[in-house]
Amino acid sequence: MLLLDEPADTVPHADPAFLSDVLAGLAQEPKAIPARWFYDRRGSELFEEITKLPEYYPTRVETGLLEMHSAEVGRITGSGRAVVEFGSGSSLKTPHLLRAIDPAAYVPIDISGDFLRESADGLAQAFPGLPIFPVEANFMRPVALPQEIAGKAKLGFFPGSTIGNLVPRSAVNLLRSMIDTLGLGAMLLIGMDRVKGEDVLVPAYDDAAGVTAAFNLNLLERINRELGADVPVHLFRHQARWNDLWARIEMHLVATEDLSFTIAGRRFAMQAGDTIHTENSHKYDPRSARQLLAAGGWSPIREWPDADGKFSLFLAEARAEPVAP
Repeated sequence: MLLLDEPADTVPHADPAFLSDVLAGLAQEPKAIPARWFYDRRGSELFEEITKLPEYYPTRVETGLLEMHSAEVGRITGSGRAVVEFGSGSSLKTPHLLRAIDPAAYVPIDISGDFLRESADGLAQAFPGLPIFPVEANFMRPVALPQEIAGKAKLGFFPGSTIGNLVPRSAVNLLRSMIDTLGLGAMLLIGMDRVKGEDVLVPAYDDAAGVTAAFNLNLLERINRELGADVPVHLFRHQARWNDLWARIEMHLVATEDLSFTIAGRRFAMQAGDTIHTENSHKYDPRSARQLLAAGGWSPIREWPDADGKFSLFLAEARAEPVAP
């Protein structure tokens, strides 16, 4: 509940988009904050820890699929493409692809600038002859790519099942935005997590070591650090739940008692049990995955699932929309 409804004060040096999203998300019911704001430096570091946890299977499974099938990806796409990675993070999976496809250049795009540049420097050492052009940007909108790759064929790379963090309408919008970034004729290699039992899914987002809980709670700590807020972080707990209707894992921050806090001159109150919805992770079966790609303007070419049906890689191509029959 928003207790005071006067215009919010400005916060010196704060990201205005972050402030706007937080204030708007906490003023609505149910409360929600976009997951992209997880990824300050600390959030990015915590996510990299999550990818190494025993419960968190997506990174291991997808890495195995890339090791197994990147050479085939290269045969289909051909050599000399510029690889454009959306949300590159630490780029840990990227070398498997780069080694297999003989790219002309690599363009990592990420919203976390310091993390992006460190990762790009590491890849530059591993691939000394490969031109690398890091771009700090929000890839949810069309991104202006470096002029150096303007005339080159493109291969988009979107691993990690990050597409699952978006509700279907936003996922379709992002896929269409990727076509605006890459151009018709581009290809896209994308990872998608599969629907499976709660006994596997829930622990992947609520690990025994509490790393995912720290990752979720860091969002509140970031709000305090960057927006001059006084959110009582210790009065929230992390919760992961399966929503079968929407085929998604949801992450929430649950108030453990009645509480209030102030952000940029606005005071908010929550009752015990109220939540702030911070992330979705949608899961897809093969048919719904292909439908999602097609709705976003991408024609599926190949699918590579793992042996246990936990995860799939898809290769798709951006083609001109045909005339409907």
